[in-house]
Amino acid sequence: MPSVRYDRINEEIKKALSEIVRDMKDPRISPMTTILMVEATNDLKLAKVKVSVYDKDDSVRRETVAQLNRAEGFIARELGRRIDIRRIPTLKFTLDDSIEYAVHIAEIIDKLQAERAKNAPEAAENTEDGEDER
Repeated sequence: MPSVRYDRINEEIKKALSEIVRDMKDPRISPMTTILMVEATNDLKLAKVKVSVYDKDDSVRRETVAQLNRAEGFIARELGRRIDIRRIPTLKFTLDDSIEYAVHIAEIIDKLQAERAKNAPEAAENTEDGEDER
Protein backbone atom coordinates (compact mmCIF):
# COMPACT_ATOMS: atom_id res chain seq x y z
CA MET A 1 0.00 0.00 0.00
CA PRO A 2 2.86 2.50 0.22
CA SER A 3 2.59 3.13 -3.53
CA VAL A 4 -0.81 4.78 -3.04
CA ARG A 5 0.78 7.25 -0.64
CA TYR A 6 3.56 8.12 -3.08
CA ASP A 7 1.08 8.46 -5.92
CA ARG A 8 -0.85 10.99 -3.85
CA ILE A 9 2.34 12.87 -3.00
CA ASN A 10 3.34 12.94 -6.69
CA GLU A 11 -0.08 14.34 -7.62
CA GLU A 12 0.07 17.02 -4.91
CA ILE A 13 3.54 18.06 -6.07
CA LYS A 14 2.31 18.14 -9.67
CA LYS A 15 -0.66 20.37 -8.81
CA ALA A 16 1.48 22.76 -6.79
CA LEU A 17 4.19 22.91 -9.49
CA SER A 18 1.57 23.66 -12.14
CA GLU A 19 0.33 26.62 -10.10
CA ILE A 20 3.86 27.85 -9.39
CA VAL A 21 4.93 27.69 -13.06
CA ARG A 22 1.72 29.40 -14.15
CA ASP A 23 2.31 32.20 -11.58
CA MET A 24 5.94 32.76 -12.58
CA LYS A 25 6.50 35.96 -14.51
CA ASP A 26 9.77 34.99 -16.19
CA PRO A 27 9.53 35.90 -19.91
CA ARG A 28 12.00 33.12 -20.77
CA ILE A 29 9.46 30.51 -19.66
CA SER A 30 6.81 29.82 -22.27
CA PRO A 31 3.23 30.50 -21.12
CA MET A 32 2.23 27.21 -22.77
CA THR A 33 4.15 25.08 -20.26
CA THR A 34 2.42 22.07 -18.73
CA ILE A 35 3.58 19.78 -15.94
CA LEU A 36 2.72 16.29 -17.16
CA MET A 37 4.08 13.98 -14.49
CA VAL A 38 6.09 13.95 -11.28
CA GLU A 39 8.06 10.89 -10.15
CA ALA A 40 9.44 11.37 -6.65
CA THR A 41 11.77 8.81 -5.12
CA ASN A 42 10.58 6.92 -2.02
CA ASP A 43 12.81 8.99 0.27
CA LEU A 44 11.64 12.26 -1.39
CA LYS A 45 15.18 13.39 -2.13
CA LEU A 46 14.65 13.73 -5.88
CA ALA A 47 11.64 14.35 -8.08
CA LYS A 48 11.78 14.03 -11.84
CA VAL A 49 9.31 16.45 -13.42
CA LYS A 50 8.22 15.88 -17.02
CA VAL A 51 7.32 19.14 -18.73
CA SER A 52 5.60 19.73 -22.05
CA VAL A 53 6.01 23.05 -23.83
CA TYR A 54 3.65 23.71 -26.72
CA ASP A 55 5.73 25.65 -29.22
CA LYS A 56 6.88 24.97 -32.77
CA ASP A 57 10.38 26.25 -32.06
CA ASP A 58 12.54 23.58 -30.42
CA SER A 59 14.91 26.18 -28.97
CA VAL A 60 12.02 27.80 -27.05
CA ARG A 61 11.06 24.44 -25.55
CA ARG A 62 14.61 23.63 -24.51
CA GLU A 63 15.18 27.14 -23.12
CA THR A 64 12.00 26.89 -21.04
CA VAL A 65 13.17 23.64 -19.46
CA ALA A 66 16.64 25.10 -18.86
CA GLN A 67 15.10 28.12 -17.13
CA LEU A 68 12.95 25.88 -14.95
CA ASN A 69 16.06 23.96 -13.90
CA ARG A 70 17.85 27.24 -13.14
CA ALA A 71 14.90 28.41 -11.03
CA GLU A 72 14.75 25.10 -9.13
CA GLY A 73 15.64 26.74 -5.80
CA PHE A 74 12.87 29.33 -6.08
CA ILE A 75 10.36 26.71 -7.24
CA ALA A 76 11.31 24.34 -4.38
CA ARG A 77 10.90 27.15 -1.85
CA GLU A 78 7.45 27.98 -3.24
CA LEU A 79 6.59 24.28 -3.23
CA GLY A 80 7.49 24.11 0.47
CA ARG A 81 5.14 27.01 1.16
CA ARG A 82 2.23 25.46 -0.72
CA ILE A 83 2.30 21.82 0.39
CA ASP A 84 3.03 20.29 3.77
CA ILE A 85 5.44 17.37 3.43
CA ARG A 86 8.41 16.39 5.53
CA ARG A 87 11.03 16.92 2.85
CA ILE A 88 10.94 18.99 -0.32
CA PRO A 89 12.64 17.01 -3.08
CA THR A 90 15.30 18.34 -5.40
CA LEU A 91 13.51 19.00 -8.68
CA LYS A 92 14.88 17.87 -12.04
CA PHE A 93 12.88 19.15 -15.00
CA THR A 94 12.99 17.21 -18.27
CA LEU A 95 11.29 17.89 -21.59
CA ASP A 96 8.61 15.41 -22.57
CA ASP A 97 8.08 15.22 -26.33
CA SER A 98 5.25 12.69 -26.26
CA ILE A 99 2.56 15.24 -27.18
CA GLU A 100 4.61 16.62 -30.07
CA TYR A 101 5.33 13.06 -31.20
CA ALA A 102 1.61 12.21 -31.11
CA VAL A 103 0.80 15.31 -33.19
CA HIS A 104 3.51 14.31 -35.68
CA ILE A 105 2.09 10.78 -36.00
CA ALA A 106 -1.44 12.17 -36.44
CA GLU A 107 -0.19 14.44 -39.27
CA ILE A 108 1.42 11.45 -41.00
CA ILE A 109 -1.78 9.41 -40.70
CA ASP A 110 -3.87 12.31 -42.06
CA LYS A 111 -1.46 12.68 -44.98
CA LEU A 112 -1.67 8.96 -45.78
CA GLN A 113 -5.48 9.02 -45.58
CA ALA A 114 -5.61 12.01 -47.93
CA GLU A 115 -3.35 10.19 -50.42
CA ARG A 116 -5.50 7.07 -50.15
CA ALA A 117 -8.68 9.10 -50.74
CA LYS A 118 -7.04 10.77 -53.75
CA ASN A 119 -6.00 7.41 -55.19
CA ALA A 120 -9.34 5.71 -54.42
CA PRO A 121 -11.20 7.18 -57.46
CA GLU A 122 -8.34 6.07 -59.72
CA ALA A 123 -8.51 2.56 -58.29
CA ALA A 124 -12.30 2.49 -58.76
CA GLU A 125 -11.88 3.50 -62.41
CA ASN A 126 -9.29 0.76 -62.93
CA THR A 127 -11.58 -1.93 -61.48
CA GLU A 128 -14.51 -0.73 -63.61
CA ASP A 129 -12.33 -0.89 -66.71
CA GLY A 130 -11.13 -4.35 -65.71
CA GLU A 131 -14.73 -5.60 -65.30
CA ASP A 132 -15.71 -4.30 -68.71
CA GLU A 133 -12.86 -6.15 -70.41
CA ARG A 134 -13.95 -9.54 -69.07
